[in-house]
Amino acid sequence: MVMTSTYEIEGRLLEVCTCNTLCPCWVGEDPDGGTCDSVFGWAVDKGIIEGVDVSGRILGLSVHIPGNVLDGNWKAVVYVDDQSTQEQQDALLKVFTGQLGGAIADIAGLIGEVIAVERVPITFNVEEGEGTMTISDIAEMKLAPFMGATGKPTALQETAFSTIPGSPAYVGKAEYFRRYEASHGMSDIDITGQNAIQGSFRFFA
Repeated sequence: MVMTSTYEIEGRLLEVCTCNTLCPCWVGEDPDGGTCDSVFGWAVDKGIIEGVDVSGRILGLSVHIPGNVLDGNWKAVVYVDDQSTQEQQDALLKVFTGQLGGAIADIAGLIGEVIAVERVPITFNVEEGEGTMTISDIAEMKLAPFMGATGKPTALQETAFSTIPGSPAYVGKAEYFRRYEASHGMSDIDITGQNAIQGSFRFFA
């Protein structure tokens, strides 16, 4: 019997938050200032979910984490790339809400309340180590990785928490991080020099 997977997607992550560098959430410690506000973006370079091709699509998550990241009770707004078809959107939401299992389901399980799901324009770009992302007029970020003495990006592995479980995360600093979420009951943010993460992912189940 040939076993087939329910889904397999791979791509790139950009993430910024209000914590200092390096973010203590990744090693299971409490966030700087007691809470953490963050925006993640997963750009799917190629992938199939229950037979639906989702290559080239992007999903963003804007969250408020009220305490230790592993305690859950996050509030979240989910943003889906508006170039997605309804079928692609439904497939992406199944994966990123944990309905289809896999490592990403552990992250989904930390969310206590999904405030909204919205289709919006999303841009995502990584070039020469610098990453930029915009989510409509809601969020924008620019980040670059820290570099080690060998000239390679500084990496985190085997961490207590990860938004790309199973893959190394490249830690860095955000040149800017702006978010406008007051309409959803979360804080507006306009900061520089705080935590940033880049990396690649491969999720499957």
